[in-house]
Amino acid sequence: MKFVRYTTGGAPSWGIHRDEEIVPLAGLREEITYQQLTDAGFLRVVEDAADAMEATAIPASETTLLAPVPRPGKIICVGLNYHDHAEEQDEDVPERPLLFGKSGTSVTNPGDPIVHPAELDEVDFEVELGVVIGRTAKDVSTADARDYIAGYTAINDVSGRDAQFDDGQFFRGKSYDTFAPIGPTLVPDDRLDPSSLDVACRVNGETMQSSNTEEFIFGVEEVVSYISGITTLRPGDVISTGTPGGVGIFRDPPELLEPGDTVDVEIEGIGTLTNPVVADRD
Repeated sequence: MKFVRYTTGGAPSWGIHRDEEIVPLAGLREEITYQQLTDAGFLRVVEDAADAMEATAIPASETTLLAPVPRPGKIICVGLNYHDHAEEQDEDVPERPLLFGKSGTSVTNPGDPIVHPAELDEVDFEVELGVVIGRTAKDVSTADARDYIAGYTAINDVSGRDAQFDDGQFFRGKSYDTFAPIGPTLVPDDRLDPSSLDVACRVNGETMQSSNTEEFIFGVEEVVSYISGITTLRPGDVISTGTPGGVGIFRDPPELLEPGDTVDVEIEGIGTLTNPVVADRD
């Protein structure tokens, strides 16, 4: 079951993406919230409702998909969390998750442009599995961590490498507006195994990253537990779980994003998130 936020020109709505159609969920008696997505009973209600309303489905091509989490309370990113990414940088495997933040205002929708800032020369792509929190989590155990997850989505952790390297820290280089495309769907935790998912990134159709979450250094449960021991996680917070090897900056020579490019990040069971790259306005 794949939830989507979408519009047909009016107010944003929730729906279920099936094949090439979207079944509207406007007739549900209950509000769709990230907390509701942690409730197996509620998910059964939604599935039954979607079956009943299948005749009202609209072609996905007639809708505009929106980020499933448009205003996250916080975005917490995990650095160096794939074995193959550590290897390409010749870095030791970290002993604990390496965390940094990304501004919530960097979120943008599927299909919307990634704006290449005029002051940056090195804008990079990073396919990442996104974890959306559904329940308030503080000091949760790894065994219980997935009880607090609403679901999973795809994130392109767009990165301004020159800003990142010049500053010696990540926030500015990660937080330019449009540097966090999210989508196209949100899949509930009980419908997806986050520990064995193919992930890929393509630029202009050429595969740049191809890996599997089996390469995680720290799994989703460990990451949620660790972060919840530092800061309280609330519904609608997003964790971006790290990127595999193949990013542009570590290629020889580097292969970075330019205006006119199109970037696809794809995660098994979630779908493909596509965004064009455009030049910043003068």
